[in-house]
Amino acid sequence: MTSPVRVPLADVFPPIALGPLDGRYRAAVAPLVDHLSEAALNRMRVHVEVEWLIHLTSHHVVPGAPVLSQEERAYLRAVVETFGPDEIAELAEIERTTVHDVKAVEYFLKRRLASAPAVLGEDTVLAGVGELVHFACTSEDINNLSYALMVRGAVREVWLPAATELADQVAAMAHEHAQQPMLALTHGQPATPTTLGKELAVLAYRLRRQLARIAGDEFLGKINGATGTFGAHVVAVPGADWPTVSRTFVEHLGLTWNPLTTQIESHDWQAELYADVARYNRVLHNLATDVWTYISRGVFIQVPVAGATGSSTMPHKVNPIRFENAEANLEMSCALLDTLSATLVTSRLQRDLTDSTTQRNIGPAFGHSMLAIDNVRRGLAALNVDAAMLARELDENWEVLGEPVQSAMRAAAVAGVTGMENPYERLKELTRGRRLTADDMRTFIDGLGLPEDVADRLRALTPAGYTGIAAELVDHLEG
Repeated sequence: MTSPVRVPLADVFPPIALGPLDGRYRAAVAPLVDHLSEAALNRMRVHVEVEWLIHLTSHHVVPGAPVLSQEERAYLRAVVETFGPDEIAELAEIERTTVHDVKAVEYFLKRRLASAPAVLGEDTVLAGVGELVHFACTSEDINNLSYALMVRGAVREVWLPAATELADQVAAMAHEHAQQPMLALTHGQPATPTTLGKELAVLAYRLRRQLARIAGDEFLGKINGATGTFGAHVVAVPGADWPTVSRTFVEHLGLTWNPLTTQIESHDWQAELYADVARYNRVLHNLATDVWTYISRGVFIQVPVAGATGSSTMPHKVNPIRFENAEANLEMSCALLDTLSATLVTSRLQRDLTDSTTQRNIGPAFGHSMLAIDNVRRGLAALNVDAAMLARELDENWEVLGEPVQSAMRAAAVAGVTGMENPYERLKELTRGRRLTADDMRTFIDGLGLPEDVADRLRALTPAGYTGIAAELVDHLEG
């Protein structure tokens, strides 16, 4: 058989949608549809059922079951790869009768087995192995593995690459502006100068740290029956080593085996993952609010988009809408992720269904995060730095040099220089509530009686030159 072409699920549903992610913002989140939509869930259920059938037959688990040929295995896997609009409609039609989504998948796959001879010839054994579909499984055996594979795919193939590209973009900006001096603001007040690049590097470092955690998160799965005891398994086939069959199957899917569960896999891995993604969101939210503030202060100038309107009534405005949109979507994403984390770790006794409808909101949780990432990336790409404004601001705040002057006085006092008493208090009296000029500061320095080399060093100091090793600290991004 020739290799089938996977059907893109993003093109399946009609364009009219209830929510903004499937309407106004569809383009930004469309890659998630192949992983986290209802159609993707059903396709993954088919995948898990197919692989379970192949696993049982390939490992001679059930006595008398035939070993499938390479062509037969390819036929089954093609059912997954070609899963598209027609199959979605067929499953919906079956579910209207079963009123059970996983049972509908079982019957759907059995139909494909029954029709295999028409494709592979009458010699195929597929038509006779229908009862191995969903063998000894509870619905949650299929669902937990399907969700683990869906979320893993969404994270590793869609969300993580986008989130990493954003962090890399911030890191590149940090290197570009590593030497750009800037007045710092602590508590909103002028403070020890820094560089723009160093401040961006702080945010890039924080984002990358969360990405490293997310990249290392586990995706767990189980397949052990109605209450996690392998009860039906050992009665039906007592000679099989069912824990080993279960473990090797879960690991074959690329997941981490969970040996101890109730009817459901406990979802703790999901809570851990969603907490990490939410933390990345919150760091990104901090970046969005900081950049918004820098734009408001004039540190960044937004590059106007030809033809775009900033305000419906004020023609001069270029609003920082990308960062405002990102803030709102990050808050939506975190609210959903926090709810998922809190809800999914609890299940009454051996099973309740609170997790079923909850997990159907995983897509929106990641969708709002993806939309925010897209907005921040676009917003950052449309910024220029106003270096002249930053230089003016620094030159208007010579009082920030009170810190290094009093620190130099303290060091001189320790070295035995006389006349260095109360350095902090003397600089406080000179600077607090006042704007100093360069002449004011240098006159004060001249009157201190410092050793000449120290006085020369302080007289040469300017607010723009008082950034310590901020520029060099940016290099830690590559460490």
